[in-house]
Order: sequence, then structure tokens, then C-alpha cells
Amino acid sequence: MSRLGHTRDKMYKAVARQLHGIVPCWVCGEHVLPEAATLEHINPLSEGGSSHIENLAISHEVCNNQRHAIGVVPVSAELVGRLKRKK
Repeated sequence: MSRLGHTRDKMYKAVARQLHGIVPCWVCGEHVLPEAATLEHINPLSEGGSSHIENLAISHEVCNNQRHAIGVVPVSAELVGRLKRKK
């Protein structure tokens, strides 16, 4: 398992413990199942971001890919501790 894969699993388990089993996607706010979880770089590596824990979040693979395809950072990135919820 890669270092980021190990970090993803540790982050997922930590968030699940803190939020009683619910792990919200950083992009859409919906629950992420363990098998669908990916690590999201909040500040992309291409823009000088790092793989440090403070720059990582859990998201769905689809949300992660769509976000990078359109190059938009969700509002939740600006609101520490809050998530943008799908209506």
C-alpha cells in the first residue's frame, strides 16, 4: 500500500470515529463509503500544494475528479470545519 493509501485509511478511520461512522465528502458533503474514498488535495499539487495532512481531505473519487476537471475549489474550502451540502 502506498504512503498516501495508508494516510487515506488512517484519516478515514479517524473521521469516522469522530463523527460516529459518517465520513462526509469534502466536495459534496455526502457520506463516503470506505471503498469510494480518495484523498483530496485541498490546494492542488500543481499549484504548489503538498501532501501534508493539513492539505488533505476525504472525498468521493468522482467528486475529486470532477473538481480537478473544472478547476473549482468548493465553498467548503473557505469555511473551516464546515461542508457544502448538496440540496
